[in-house]
Amino acid sequence: MLKTKKRNIILEFNFPSRVFNKRYYNSLRDYSKFTEVHYGGASSGKSHGVVQKIVFKACQPWRHPRKVLFTRKVGRSIKDSIFEDVKACLSDWNLLDKCKVNNTDFRITLPNGSEFLFKGMDDPEKIKSIKGISDVVMEETTEFTLEDYTQLTLRLRERKHRDRQIFLMFNPVSKLNWVFKYFFSEESNVDLQRTAIYHSTYTDNRFLDEDNKKVIEELKKRNPAYYRIYALGEFATLDKLVFPTYMKRRLDKSSPELRKLESDFGLDFGYVNDPSAFIHVKVDEKNKRVYILEEFTKKGMLNDEIASMIKDLGYMKEIITADSAEQKSIVEIKTKGISRIRSAKKGPDSIRQGIQWLLQYELIVDDRCVKLIEELENYTWKKDKKTGEYTNEPVDSYNHVIDAIRYAIEHRSKGYKAKAGIIKRRI
Repeated sequence: MLKTKKRNIILEFNFPSRVFNKRYYNSLRDYSKFTEVHYGGASSGKSHGVVQKIVFKACQPWRHPRKVLFTRKVGRSIKDSIFEDVKACLSDWNLLDKCKVNNTDFRITLPNGSEFLFKGMDDPEKIKSIKGISDVVMEETTEFTLEDYTQLTLRLRERKHRDRQIFLMFNPVSKLNWVFKYFFSEESNVDLQRTAIYHSTYTDNRFLDEDNKKVIEELKKRNPAYYRIYALGEFATLDKLVFPTYMKRRLDKSSPELRKLESDFGLDFGYVNDPSAFIHVKVDEKNKRVYILEEFTKKGMLNDEIASMIKDLGYMKEIITADSAEQKSIVEIKTKGISRIRSAKKGPDSIRQGIQWLLQYELIVDDRCVKLIEELENYTWKKDKKTGEYTNEPVDSYNHVIDAIRYAIEHRSKGYKAKAGIIKRRI
């Protein structure tokens, strides 16, 4: 039951166990820790649980209405992720139609005056200009940097707000990631008096249906190592990385350094469990450098949505090399106006050849290519179980953006030229 009184909202649930997962309901009114770390496996309900807690907290009769900043590393990913999650929660609680929702600026104002702001950390100066923040939510925290986290904690200085908090949500990746080093390593100096750490897996999510549970549990047989990371939410043990070194920095594709180089584009298809991945690459043959300028990754994309994404990015007239295993998808995307999309000419040894070619070059990655960075820190060589020696075959996980890169540069690594009459443009 929902009651509204003046500008304060009071939430009363007759059956709270039907609304929350138990671990989130138990801490619903606990705001004693400045930092809350919520991590674990996929489909564990942690993002939904944190959103519920934040909405519930913002609806309480505070002396000063809450001003909550929801953020992701890349701003353009907000619309289809945390923004929709918050709106869904408000809708479930019959609050959405009572709120002022700005779908352009990504701002939601609750009836009691509390505000939800949604921003990307790819432009940190905009974050610094926001005043009076009471709470911060970092979705996909492993995509951020330690400097990002530090800057966000500094935004929580408004003394008029009681119980200020920052929430971190993520699925664990490599132990190379700053989150492991800062919160979980032996060298960690985290103040546990001010920090709460919550771990969850799909077994903690009472709302997950049996079909989804079976899909997750099938990973035990197919890829036990990936199951421990993806399903159980364990940090990956450091192993022999395929790409042990790379440089991460902000790239400007209009700079003289990059403007003179030709662009290559690659597309790897995914849907339910794996994302579709689109990538923009420039290769400096003379100085042996590969620049990765832009990425777009998303699960559940239909072919017309992929075509629309390419158009929105401004690349509908470019040559795009896509996974040849999806011939039907390539044809459908071509009929949607992406006329120069083509199939990758994959061979039986194309993965190893593509990797060997890339290893000859220095990889320079734009810091907004967060999924690629995640893959580079987790893409490892297989180890022979009998001998304990590493093979020249990579583990088939954390490789979707990397596969898109292989397709994009395939014509370079195999030494063949594009068909006569096709001219590469500089972008």
